[in-house]
Amino acid sequence: MTARRRIAIVGLGVNNQPLVPFFLEHKNVDLIVADRKDSRALNHTLTAMGVSRDQVTVLGGPDYLVKLLETPQVEQVYLTPGMPKHLPELQELRARGVVLTSETDLFLSQCPALVVGITGSAGKTTTTTLVGEALRKDGRHPVYVGGNIGVSLLSDLGRIDSRDWVVMELSSFQLELVTHSPHGSAILNIAPNHLDVHENFEAYQAAKRHIWDFQSPTDWAVLPMEDPRVSAMFSEQKAQPIYFSLQAVPQHGAGIRDGWLVWRDPQRYFKVLETRDLKLPGTHNVANALAAIAIVMQSGGSPEALQEALATFEGVPHRLEIVRNHDKIVYINDSIATAPDRTMAALRAIKSPIILIAGGYDKHLDYATLGKAISESSVKCVVVLGQTAEKIAQAVRVHSEISVIETGNLTEAVAEARNQAMAGDVILLSPASASYDMFLNFEERGQRFREIVQQL
Repeated sequence: MTARRRIAIVGLGVNNQPLVPFFLEHKNVDLIVADRKDSRALNHTLTAMGVSRDQVTVLGGPDYLVKLLETPQVEQVYLTPGMPKHLPELQELRARGVVLTSETDLFLSQCPALVVGITGSAGKTTTTTLVGEALRKDGRHPVYVGGNIGVSLLSDLGRIDSRDWVVMELSSFQLELVTHSPHGSAILNIAPNHLDVHENFEAYQAAKRHIWDFQSPTDWAVLPMEDPRVSAMFSEQKAQPIYFSLQAVPQHGAGIRDGWLVWRDPQRYFKVLETRDLKLPGTHNVANALAAIAIVMQSGGSPEALQEALATFEGVPHRLEIVRNHDKIVYINDSIATAPDRTMAALRAIKSPIILIAGGYDKHLDYATLGKAISESSVKCVVVLGQTAEKIAQAVRVHSEISVIETGNLTEAVAEARNQAMAGDVILLSPASASYDMFLNFEERGQRFREIVQQL
């Protein structure tokens, strides 16, 4: 008779919820759900999922990790992705021999199809969505897109066939605990981010590198040809490198020649699309398109379907999304910009005079480079809010005399931006900060911006 295992799920958010029915199907598992929310709220969530109270042990409240430590014979703990992994209680569990793991690693270990994983400090949602669209237009096999893009694929395991395409956006949080890498992988770029959760930049890089660390020589990895940080991260990897470049055409990869996005590998060379036909604005999106070309072609996708996807793709919400043209002023929602490098990419993409709305939750990032970039851009005024307001204001004032206006909330910020704007200007929400000081996530922040603008 198989011995029963005691498994804990820590954090009952969207990412971890599919773990509950997955493990309840295994009759030899005693399942624990632990979360900062109180037990009543957790039981309500479980009931809504069709789980009865006698199927799961619930540990709720602020001391949920202490309660977990007091629970004997726990073998595995599945952590919610954004949880700091260096908490003392988690270190104690590790010291006891408890395996700390994740829903992502479970999926990678169980998925019968070859998985393509995409990560990076910026651009991963756009690239993942574009790859998914190109493979869907190909039509030869079912396509599953999920991960950090907001959908756990664990519930789809029973439907996924070995010939299907599986594309995952993977965050540093999701990669931190994995011991399996996808068959195909991509790191688009790397810059400091999430230093409120990772202990330092090196720990953040180490988490990202897990997308490659467990690959074999038969696997492949897409990386930017001119990014020394990413190249250094890949230097000792086993997988076959596939490159994308804004400056050349790699021997094996995607690049630009004579105004065309092109693909080259040992067997062929062909033009995919003229750069001017891309609907996505900004050089950073040209790089995303090149990465998508490399991923789709290396995955065996159709060049014709890829061309169609690139020519028609207009982006995803909250990423340089034009919300409205009102009184000859264009309002753009770039709420996805949760770090300075994302905002700098937005500034490079927009040539019109900009009133920039920035600021939010503090992830302990450095804003000096952003201040310099603002001084060299078309920004004529910066409206700041949130925890990082003063940091951003100081960074701007060090490098220029551009006007900085401090506000208390997003409604005030839009009103102040409108007061400063003239016909032909762009009011750009690109916060260079996370949203958690005022909003549940960047999507909620972007939606609130849309609502405010539509009410003008």
